Amino acid sequence: MADVKNVLVFPAGTEIAFEIYDALYRSKFVKLFGATSVPCHAEFVFENCAEDVPFPNHPDFLEKINEVVDRWHIDYIYPAHDSALLALTRLQGQLHAEVVTSALETVEICRDKNRTYTFLAGAEYLPASYADADAVPTYPVFIKPAVGQGSQGARRIDSRAQLEEALAEGVDYAICEYLPGEEVSVDCFTDRHGALRLASPRSRERIRAGIAVRSRILPEDPAIAAIAADLNRRFSFRGAWFFQIKKNAAGAYRLMEAAPRVAGTMGLTRNLGANLPLMTLFDRWGYDLDLLLNEHAQLLLDRAFISRFSSDLHYQKVYVDYDDTLTINGKVNGELMRFLYQARDAGKELILLSRSHQDLMADMRRRAICEGLFDQIIWLKEGEAKPDFIEGDAIFIDDSFAERRRVRDACHIPVFDVDMVESLLDWRS
Repeated sequence: MADVKNVLVFPAGTEIAFEIYDALYRSKFVKLFGATSVPCHAEFVFENCAEDVPFPNHPDFLEKINEVVDRWHIDYIYPAHDSALLALTRLQGQLHAEVVTSALETVEICRDKNRTYTFLAGAEYLPASYADADAVPTYPVFIKPAVGQGSQGARRIDSRAQLEEALAEGVDYAICEYLPGEEVSVDCFTDRHGALRLASPRSRERIRAGIAVRSRILPEDPAIAAIAADLNRRFSFRGAWFFQIKKNAAGAYRLMEAAPRVAGTMGLTRNLGANLPLMTLFDRWGYDLDLLLNEHAQLLLDRAFISRFSSDLHYQKVYVDYDDTLTINGKVNGELMRFLYQARDAGKELILLSRSHQDLMADMRRRAICEGLFDQIIWLKEGEAKPDFIEGDAIFIDDSFAERRRVRDACHIPVFDVDMVESLLDWRS
């Protein structure tokens, strides 16, 4: 398996895309590319990202995405949105790369919640659903667009008047019994032989835009396992997929939806030991897979916004202080070390410039900071000034405002405090 496969993620600006990226970018078997229809956060994540691919419903979509595929010699397209998944699966025969997807019928049914409920008619884990307002026996009920994603348009309805008002919007809604209980996502993997290899439940304790941003691995549950097995038997899933369930008033799980794609919070299951996006590719390459899960780990995932930066700053040298900069409160500054290694890999010259009052070399060895990381180590003597040792096209990193001011005024170069280092990082590597 020595060949590196070129994988295009589309659209590359969704949380699903970022999970696919996190799952694959470290793999020696994959080179990642992105494509989007609008400028978005993807440019801070994907080193190679095309931003001129139309939306899937545009008449030029097929031509444009094939141009990207041909330009970058793409082997696989990884869909990262429900609409893109359906469009790409339908176009598989005309695309110049293989789509990472399940059977077309499965994708089409799962895209529409009303079709899903009809397809699964008779399954005891289905919520009660109603064709129209006349069929609703009691309130509240829950409505959600039959074709939608996340929680967009989904809401509780407490009366017939509210329901009729919602239905008058012209949206095709699925009308279901209201499920007041615990909500769970189940990350699944089905191999090319149709065998369900994993069904890992996780909580949905805090949700933003339909994505669980606080989630923990849950114990095995025979009721959840039975639902997973039945869904796998009825549908033709392949690779990573997931379903969401919620308890009704009686405490029984009822299906909310199933989707034949990577989920935005599958990173929790990945850190348990099951990298489902990568396993999906391995399965397509004909490999029989084994699972090695850290089942003793009590994992909790919680996430919030992250800031990534781009800059037109150019420099060839990095001058960095030691005390309270490279080390802070007796610990190595990991974020700064990450930047220094990135800068070194990019061919920058690294100079440690310190007036430390301790044995600098001994302290570096004690903290396992390699002297060889730096092209030069300058240990200033009493009375020597840092600006006198700085030359060329450079930047300067130091926790001291006074030192930064002296360097800025004397050398006329950009200066950075330790809290500014994040703006120097290349988040794509």
